[in-house]
Amino acid sequence: MAPAHNPTARRRRLGVELRRLRENAGMTGEEAAERMAWSGSKLSRIERGQVATNSDDVRDLLELYGVEDAGLRQTLVMLARESRRRGWWHVYGDVMPERFEVYLGLEPEATALRFFQSQIVPGLFQTAEYAEALMQAHPAPVSDDEVKRRTELRIRRQELLFSETPPHIWALLDESVLYRPIGGPQVMAAQLRHLLEIHEKAHVTLQIVPFSAGAHSGLNGSFDILEFPESDIHAPRLVHVENLTSSLYIEKAKEVRFYTVAFEYLRTAALNPERTREVISDVERRLQAEMERGNDVET
Repeated sequence: MAPAHNPTARRRRLGVELRRLRENAGMTGEEAAERMAWSGSKLSRIERGQVATNSDDVRDLLELYGVEDAGLRQTLVMLARESRRRGWWHVYGDVMPERFEVYLGLEPEATALRFFQSQIVPGLFQTAEYAEALMQAHPAPVSDDEVKRRTELRIRRQELLFSETPPHIWALLDESVLYRPIGGPQVMAAQLRHLLEIHEKAHVTLQIVPFSAGAHSGLNGSFDILEFPESDIHAPRLVHVENLTSSLYIEKAKEVRFYTVAFEYLRTAALNPERTREVISDVERRLQAEMERGNDVET
């Protein structure tokens, strides 16, 4: 088990292995937590890779589970140590919600990302101006400096799009996203042009779910599906759902399958990539025409 390239992925791999060893030992999570004098939530968070743990705790768990393989013990203790290292995003910790740190660590380890967005352009595709406009609309007061640093974080995250081995990204956007003028016509027009540029990347598939689709499986809200190499973790897919105050990570196979089927229904209802390009271009041209008419009126 070679360690992954960031601390979140290391925590996730460690958690998967610890869960497997617990199950092999015939213990439930509640039993193991009680034997360790921990809360059930602490063990659950460790096994889900949501928090780092120290090497002493890992050694105690391995003793509890009766693990005698010296090589495996050494590997897991090393993963525990490395999982406590800080990712590149740590410098933005003062402006980044803690829940988002988990996602930032998982995203670059995925081989494929599937997004359905019902309201806004996905973060990986946002221009700086579009992102700033969204942050300024947040219900909690946000200073100009905080907006600037959050925008820097979002733009740096987008380096994933230009990496040597980027994940395949399949993004489905509700048509309403194109008509919601975040930041005003000029910002929105630039955002649409940026979407058209991203559309040309070989590892990106972009489709619009049109109004004409009527009722569809995405009406309950946006969601992301992250897919990982089968050899790396035991749960190859993870669903991420976010709201104003929290993030939910769904790993149970039955629930993940539900979202996967929903995404397939949406993909089928969506316009094909060529028609999607035409629709985005048309909306961008309309915005440009509106701005030109407005300039004519002013002069």
